[in-house]
Parts: sequence; structure tokens; C-alpha cells
Amino acid sequence: MRISSSRHIGGGVGAVALAAAALAVVGAQGRPTAAPAATAPPTADGKTVEGGTLSATDGTWTGTPPITYAYQWRRCDRQGGSCSNIGGATDKQYTLKAVDVDSTLRVRVTATNRDGSAAQTSVPTAVVQALPTPTPTTPTPSPSGCPSGTGTVNVADMALPARLLVDQVTSKPATLNASTSTLTVHVRVTNTCKQTVSGALVYVTATPYNQFDIPQEEPSNSQGLATLTMRKLVGYPVSGKQQLLALFVRVRKDGEDMLAGVSARRLVSLPVDLGT
Repeated sequence: MRISSSRHIGGGVGAVALAAAALAVVGAQGRPTAAPAATAPPTADGKTVEGGTLSATDGTWTGTPPITYAYQWRRCDRQGGSCSNIGGATDKQYTLKAVDVDSTLRVRVTATNRDGSAAQTSVPTAVVQALPTPTPTTPTPSPSGCPSGTGTVNVADMALPARLLVDQVTSKPATLNASTSTLTVHVRVTNTCKQTVSGALVYVTATPYNQFDIPQEEPSNSQGLATLTMRKLVGYPVSGKQQLLALFVRVRKDGEDMLAGVSARRLVSLPVDLGT
């Protein structure tokens, strides 16, 4: 009976030992202990062109849940080697930049749980391409020669049979006198399409000559205005009875004949009062 009792006690000790071994496997709190391990690597998918967006997938992992993932994008050579981390590129998505052109990219995914962490890197993407350079296009004028739109247009977009117009001419002073030494002329340019025109070259000269100098041509601005300043010469006034100063005004498109194409001319006069 003692022997039997001894065997019974020995069997109990063995069971306890087996139970302790099992506890060591699952951990002190009765849970499995497995750090993340990759069974399939992450991928980096997207259009490999400057400005395109790449998206990372996590890959497939085993390990004690929950598992969290962190991302690091890496720039590599054309063969996918010599990689280096891209500063700040730690999101799941990455937008390709000019510096990435002619390189490949990989994404490194680090999986972490309460039992540890592990990292896996994707295969390289295709070589990143630069954005294609857009081919400049020249607007084709309509049969009327009028550019499209109702606002200000550029004279470069005009063609015959449309024509420029010297729409308005004003001056400062509005009336010249004997002491006038500087004359400022403002010219507004429109066209036969009823549009304001920018970029038209404006020329002004006084007639007869030798009264005021001839300023350089000035282009009309976005409001269709050009301002030219003329300085008095020895020929002004032409006589003590002068009552008008005639101005010859020309507007034209650069590159065209001065007296052809869409150009226009106008003769205007300014009042002169030599008694003031």
C-alpha cells in the first residue's frame, strides 16, 4: 500500500511539471507569445511618374494581435540598390517628386506587437519618369481674326480681318500753353472685335515735326493703355498764333509691317492757348 501511494504521489508531480511547461509556452498571463513574422512582403503600388502617388500595402504577418504598422519610404538606384531613407516620408502614401526621377522606390514596413517587432521591405518600383514637357500650342484665330473671350486679349492672338483701333487719346496737360515743357499722352487700344487689347505697340509723334521729341513705342497694358511722355523742342510753338498741336498715333502688332497687318493709325489734335 505504501508503494502504491508512492506511485500515486509521483504521478501527481509529473502532471504539475507538464502544466508548468505549458504555462511557460503561453506566458505568465495565459496568452501565446509570438512576435510579428512576415509571410508575404509589403508592396508599393502606383503610377511611377513625377507627381504620381505610391501606396504601401502592409504585407501579410503572423504574430500575437494586435499588430501595428509603420512605414519608411526609401529612394534607390535604377536597379533597386543603394537605398536611403527619404526624410519625413513615413506615411502609407508617398507623392513622387522631381528628385525621385530616374530612381526606384521601396517601402519598408515595420510590424510591432506586444511581443516584439520585425521589418520587411518591398521590391523596387519601376523607374520614376519625369513629367512630359507640354508641347506649346499657338491659338488658331477664328475666321474673323478675333480672339475668343470678351475681356482683354493679347494682340499676338489677333489676325486679319480684325483690326486694331486707337480708341481714345488724352493728354496732360489737356490744353498746352507757352510754358508747356512736357506732354504726357495716354492712348487706349481696342479692336474691331470690341475687345480691349494688350501688347499692342503704340507710337506717337507731333506734327509738324521739331515741336516735341518722339518717344519710344510703348506696349499697351492689361487695361489696353499706353503712356508716352514727350519733351518740348525748339520748334514749339510754331508761331505766336498756334491753336492746335496735331498728333499722329499708330498702334501695331510686333513683327508685322508698320503700315500693314492689324495696325491702325489716327490723327488727333490738342488745343493750344499761348495766351495763358
